[in-house]
Amino acid sequence: MKKTIKLSLIAASVLALTACNQEAKQEQAPVKLETEAQQQAYGIGASVGNFLNKDLADKTELGVELDQALLMRGFKDALAGESKLDEEKIREVLTALDTSVRTKQEAQAKVEAEKSKAAGEQYLVDNAAKEGVTVTESGLQYEVLSMGDGEKPVATDVVKVHYKGTLLDGTEFDSSYSRNEPTTFPLNRVIAGWTEGLQLMPVGSKYKFTIPSELAYGERDLGKIPANSTLVFEVELLEIQGEEEVAAAE
Repeated sequence: MKKTIKLSLIAASVLALTACNQEAKQEQAPVKLETEAQQQAYGIGASVGNFLNKDLADKTELGVELDQALLMRGFKDALAGESKLDEEKIREVLTALDTSVRTKQEAQAKVEAEKSKAAGEQYLVDNAAKEGVTVTESGLQYEVLSMGDGEKPVATDVVKVHYKGTLLDGTEFDSSYSRNEPTTFPLNRVIAGWTEGLQLMPVGSKYKFTIPSELAYGERDLGKIPANSTLVFEVELLEIQGEEEVAAAE
C-alpha cells in the first residue's frame, strides 16, 4: 500500500510540473539528452509520465475523475511546506481512493464476465448445429479437420502437438505455430477440454475444438483470456511420447 501511495504522489507531482510549465513551453530551451545522466533523468520522468497517463485514463474509464487543478495545488503546497493535509490524512484518502477503484474494477469485471458467459453459451448453441460438429457428453465440441491413422493417447500420456488458440472473435492468444515450435506436455495436466479432446485424436490428426469455459479456465481472468471465455483451438497431434520423455516431462 505504501508503494502505491508513493507512486500516486510521484505521479501527481509530475502532472503538476507538466501543467505548471505548459504556459512557458514556447520559452523553454530544447531538451538536451546528450549525456547518460541527462537521459536517465529524462527517462525517469518519461516513465512516470507514461504510468500517470495510463493510470488517469483507467480511472476515468471507471468513472473516477480527479481534479487536475487540485493535483497541481497539492504539489505546490507540499513543495512550499504548506500542505493542507497531514501525512496521516493523505494515507487515508489515497487508501480510500484505491479501495474505490478496486471496487469499481471488480464490478466492471463481473459485468464483462457475465457478457462473456452469455456470448459463449450462444456460440456453442450455434456451433453445435453446424455440419461436422460433434458434441460430447461434457459439452466439448469438436470437428475433424484431417484424420490420422496412429494410436490414440490416454490421459497419462505425454503428447507432442501443434496448436492455435483463439477467442470467439478470432483474437489469437497463443500458438505454437507462431513460435514455429511444437509443444510437449502431460495430457492430464492441461485444461479439461484438452485432456478429453486429445484422447479422441489418432496421431497424425488435426481437430478443431470449441471448449466451454467450464472445461477451460472458468471464471479466472488471465488477461489475454477473459473470465468465462469459450475457447477455440485447432490442434494437430504429432506424436505420443515414450517412457523416457514422460519421465523428463514429469
